[in-house]
Amino acid sequence: MELTSDALVNSLLALGAAALVTTLWIWPRLARQRPLPVLGRIGLLTVTQASVLAVLALSVNNSFGFYTSWDDLLNPGGTQLALTSNENHKGGAPAGDALIQPTTEGGLETVTDLPKGPPEEVGKVESVRVSGKETGLSDQMFVYLPPEYFDPKFALVRFPVLVSIAGFPGTTLNLMKELPVVRTAAELQKTGKMPPTIVVLARPTVAPPRNTECVDVPGGPRAETWFVKDVPEALRTTYRIGRSAGSWGVFGYSTGGSCAMRLAMRFPNVYGSAVGLHGDFSVHEDQFTGGSLFNGDKALAQQSDLSWRLQNLPAPQLAMLVVSTRKEADYPQTVRFVEQAQQVAAANPQFSVESLYLDDGGHNFDSWVRELPASLEWAGAHLG
Repeated sequence: MELTSDALVNSLLALGAAALVTTLWIWPRLARQRPLPVLGRIGLLTVTQASVLAVLALSVNNSFGFYTSWDDLLNPGGTQLALTSNENHKGGAPAGDALIQPTTEGGLETVTDLPKGPPEEVGKVESVRVSGKETGLSDQMFVYLPPEYFDPKFALVRFPVLVSIAGFPGTTLNLMKELPVVRTAAELQKTGKMPPTIVVLARPTVAPPRNTECVDVPGGPRAETWFVKDVPEALRTTYRIGRSAGSWGVFGYSTGGSCAMRLAMRFPNVYGSAVGLHGDFSVHEDQFTGGSLFNGDKALAQQSDLSWRLQNLPAPQLAMLVVSTRKEADYPQTVRFVEQAQQVAAANPQFSVESLYLDDGGHNFDSWVRELPASLEWAGAHLG
């Protein structure tokens, strides 16, 4: 059973309930102060409490997404490198030594509201494991291929791609279960409000349970390189996707929103557009980041501060949408950044920043779900 499956939680719940009933029933028989009855009582209590603790641990993990598979839990930081490619992939299984391999991990089977039907009519979601040659990192992702991808008329077409990054802590599955990115994108594409687009679902956590904020940690995980080199390279070797920055966009909420804006501003030659929902404009460090992500290097930290970049570096060739609510705690900071960015954009036509604010709502999925359709429609309009 998968680490994140409901079956595992239900099995442990059943085991705990059975252990509790057994304890109540057999406890009088173990009341004697002899070695075997004492060992029996210890065994029953151990099984009961271990089951309860395991259920609690799994529930917390499933809610916050620290680990998405047994491999994540038992082999943190494990790598799966590959050397060759399969350029002609059309939705089937990649070659055995490809950078992208099909996988059953991630819990795709638990998503019940995906479009139903043959791929050429509703598209297809693939669960894959992506491996990077540059960083040695490896992670599971989901890839949505639109119906046109399977249409022979589009056999020579390269599709735009939108990399969607979840918040922290959270699993990639949150981009379908909690925030219906695939379902919404499919509906927008069906109604012509978004072009046929490949949507890639990822998480910002490349070294769970540490939050690396999508930056390269000196002497540590190279999360930024993963997103700007390894992931695009692996996707291009397997899927028919565009090669120019204009055909690549990045989207995210919360930590994923911070990542989206930062990756695009730092690497506009990779991502030509970005949408950030309730993101930060500088790297936020706390106990989840394991302390400083830059080893105290202020100059290095400045490079990831978006306001500092606007003041001190040339404006990037980039289109960006900043999304938040007027009730969000950091709304004033968001307004200041947008105003600063729009002043820079007024003198640099290759750079544009727009904003979208809900009147109410907070830092939660309720707000992000309401912001999603307009955000994806904007993203589609800015994909080449």
